[in-house]
Amino acid sequence: MSFRLAAYAVCIEGERVLLAHHSSGNWTLPGGRVEHAEDPFDAVIREVAEETGCDAVVERLLGVDSRVIPAADRLPDHQNVGIFYQVRITGGRLRPEPNGETIESVWTPIPDVVGLRRSSLVDVGLTLARSRPATGHVEPVPVGGLLHH
Repeated sequence: MSFRLAAYAVCIEGERVLLAHHSSGNWTLPGGRVEHAEDPFDAVIREVAEETGCDAVVERLLGVDSRVIPAADRLPDHQNVGIFYQVRITGGRLRPEPNGETIESVWTPIPDVVGLRRSSLVDVGLTLARSRPATGHVEPVPVGGLLHH
């Protein structure tokens, strides 16, 4: 089984959330792999800058999500542990990721998210931001239809 630790930004302004359009066709939250010896707190700020072109600050920890993606979807089985932060954009300008996998970042009305082909991480992040569970954990999000690993 492979393993990945990642940090994700949940950036909400009014009734909009900042989403990144991945080259796979899925929409996701800005964020990604925590590098060796990197603090996840620093990783989420770095990832937002790399993927969106924007500067950001972490406002609070929202929670942690752990999911196993079965070998049927990806060989071998893969575990992703995501740390979700509430992040506020403080500057910069939205742009595609240079030489990266994010083709655009867009402020998206939250009600429109349900109609997008998206990573389950989007639903986890929005649920954490909305419910702010004391445990920092939400029930697993079932994938299918427009919702992908």
